[in-house]
Amino acid sequence: MEPVLVKKPSDLVAVDSLIIPGGESTTIGSLLQVRGLGERIVELAEGGLPIMGTCAGAILLAKRVADRVVGETGQYTLGVMNIEVLRNAFGRQRDSFIAEVEVEGIGRVRVAFIRAPAIRSTWHPARITGYLNHPTAGSVGVAATQGNLLALTFHPEITGERRVYEYFISLSRR
Repeated sequence: MEPVLVKKPSDLVAVDSLIIPGGESTTIGSLLQVRGLGERIVELAEGGLPIMGTCAGAILLAKRVADRVVGETGQYTLGVMNIEVLRNAFGRQRDSFIAEVEVEGIGRVRVAFIRAPAIRSTWHPARITGYLNHPTAGSVGVAATQGNLLALTFHPEITGERRVYEYFISLSRR
């Protein structure tokens, strides 16, 4: 597999899987709309394309999003995954941390939570596949699957956690 940088809908023709990275979810969502990528990604997700969203990417996959401080955000999402995500679940940027979590299908991984969201709830067919016990947030979902979709509220790339990507690639080859 060779990575392909996706900036416009025609770039999606050559992909056999897609990773929506972390960053600022409202900005990424706006770019998806302006560049005409959102509708095409939704079509591909519904057609079975494996898609992984990390941190902000998980927010963009969600059907429902709220912010820990401001509540309902009304922000644009792809809305393809039956999950409710709470933005900034662990606090602001200064509250970022690295932790180990057990993720079903992957095992114990060391990952970074940077102004990270949490998965508050899921409904069929989505399900939470990884939890984190946090001193202030409690036990919260940090990984979820729904068929060809994988939402992770953390950054595996920060710690170099390759098993997350190996797992995702294995889903892409099925």
